[in-house]
Amino acid sequence: MQVLTGLSQKEIEIITDNLHQSKFRARQIHNWIYLKSASSIDDMTDLSKDFREQLKKIAVVSNVKIKIKQISSDGTIKYLLEYPDGECVETVLMRFDNRANLTACVSSQVGCAVNCSFCATGKRGFVRNLTYKEIIEQVLTIQRDTGLKVTNVVFMGQGEPLLNLDNVLKAMEIFNESFQIGQRRITVSTSGIIPGIKRLAELDMQSTLAISLHAPEHDLRKKLMPIEEKFNLDELKLALKDYVQKTGRRITVEYLLIKDLNDTVPCAKKLAEYLFDLKCNVNIIPYNPTADNDYQRPSNNAIMRFKCLLEHSGKKVTVRLERGADIDAACGQLKGKVN
Repeated sequence: MQVLTGLSQKEIEIITDNLHQSKFRARQIHNWIYLKSASSIDDMTDLSKDFREQLKKIAVVSNVKIKIKQISSDGTIKYLLEYPDGECVETVLMRFDNRANLTACVSSQVGCAVNCSFCATGKRGFVRNLTYKEIIEQVLTIQRDTGLKVTNVVFMGQGEPLLNLDNVLKAMEIFNESFQIGQRRITVSTSGIIPGIKRLAELDMQSTLAISLHAPEHDLRKKLMPIEEKFNLDELKLALKDYVQKTGRRITVEYLLIKDLNDTVPCAKKLAEYLFDLKCNVNIIPYNPTADNDYQRPSNNAIMRFKCLLEHSGKKVTVRLERGADIDAACGQLKGKVN
């Protein structure tokens, strides 16, 4: 059976041509999938019943299943999705009371090879890349299930997006063209994969690049993020400055704050020095506990002290609003498999 999700309008036209239908029918199907989030061919009510019956013999809208759905007390929804090969990933819908934005946090890989010490996903190891169709299925599943329209997409779920860049770029193209989500409403977060950063710089896209930094000096970052051994802070800084120069875009620096480890005054001062000549904003992420390590969340006083020290350097600094921690849907908590 042909899966319709992920097909372009031209690819759908091939199907409608084979069924001796017009290109207009292809456009209707395309709109039902991406703009109206149809769950089945029967939902496509402006197609004739006979045509729908023909289409159902050769195609389905989706072959992805919701295995588990959890709803947080703050309205965040986490889905464990199962693909046809039995592999699962998690995707999250985040809602904010005072904003119209509905943000989907999507995964780019099953598991992750980067293995950051604070992240639950990395403990599973790398299993495989997701196809671009499997990435966009995450947003469509959210929209089908909730009846809501996703306005923002962040590649901050499971996996390292820049190690699956071809599929991520294709998914971004579809989000932009078929879902009508503006490029500036799409954020790609990376642990610092320099070849991928250079490629994004050459493409000169309007999407936001977020860098998971988490430490201002080599030894501490290597403890938290083994990728520091391959792409160190000095090389990363050069790549980021080149990215800013070529794109003119401001980078978001993500800094996970862990009690008594990287939340100290010396760390704040070193981070300010590192970021001094980089066009960026800083997003502080208070640590969300997982069962895989002994790290702890810093006190509110420590968080605000760190924020103030960075603000004195002239950078715009925000503290990420925690969403979904009670259902393990917050930053670093996604596992993507059934316990």
